[in-house]
Amino acid sequence: MKSVRKALRDGDLFKDTYERVNCDDCEKTLKTENDPAEVGTVRVCPECGGEWKELR
Repeated sequence: MKSVRKALRDGDLFKDTYERVNCDDCEKTLKTENDPAEVGTVRVCPECGGEWKELR
């Protein structure tokens, strides 16, 4: 699973005018899945099911 930063650099994701992260293939805003047992957040595209890890 790629990180959000790396996907933004590679062009897999992009930010819109409101700084929301969007999938480049589907152009849908990513949803957030939080697992309390893991560090970080998983961002998921609701259309294609792609997943990216966001570390803070």
